[in-house]
Amino acid sequence: MELSGATVVVTGAGRGIGAALARRFAAEGAVAVVVADLDLASATAVADELGAVATPYRVDVSSEAEVAGMVSDVLDRFGHIDLFCSNAGITTGAGLDADPGVWERAWGVNVLAHIHAARAVVPAMLSRGSGYLLNTCSAAGLLTAMDDAPYAVTKHAAVAFAEWLSITYGEEGIRVSALCPQGVDTDMLRGGLEAGHRGARVTAASGRVLSAGEVADAVVDGLRAERFLILPHPEVATYEQRRANDRERWLAAMRKLGSAASDGSGAT
Repeated sequence: MELSGATVVVTGAGRGIGAALARRFAAEGAVAVVVADLDLASATAVADELGAVATPYRVDVSSEAEVAGMVSDVLDRFGHIDLFCSNAGITTGAGLDADPGVWERAWGVNVLAHIHAARAVVPAMLSRGSGYLLNTCSAAGLLTAMDDAPYAVTKHAAVAFAEWLSITYGEEGIRVSALCPQGVDTDMLRGGLEAGHRGARVTAASGRVLSAGEVADAVVDGLRAERFLILPHPEVATYEQRRANDRERWLAAMRKLGSAASDGSGAT
């Protein structure tokens, strides 16, 4: 996919990876970039930075009605959506202690948001015979997330849904990519490191921490090649292969990595 002349929607675009994607898409020549976020002030700040090409939009991606309303508004204004980036996501830092409300919120933002987006935008894409869905799923969706059960489970589900979309609609002109980075220098990771969370330390120890801009570069390359898996950290492919080839060995290695992070020796 080439982004020049495209109409793009990015959720979770007020900061981090989403903001970097919006900036890069604008730089690539997109004619319209909808900067969507739960925090309208953050979305507006990014949109103001990008100028006339950008439109801020407040949306709670866990609400099907709000996502459908946003898609309807964008279609009314611009006529079509070439690329929908379902990027918003949350961590919980919780394990067995997570109450049902934590699981429901993680499910709503990390999984249902992708479903709401697809239900809203795929029919119009099918009518045109083309369209692209980019779902941010995280390397946790291929591997795991230390000390965050809701995040690990929901990100696996996000990858599964992206695969289903690709299988179901790939022959009808709809392209799908799953973005699966490891450590990225965002508020999410920095906050975890500052709080001393083991999961954040494991993430930082597992590979180079990339800037959000580097992730956006990888996304543009991946969209251009129309790859299903976009891996800003290429080593994730190796980790996934090791996991599939010898699950017992991979689990043992993850336990060892977690123990090292617990005593500080695995931190970077």
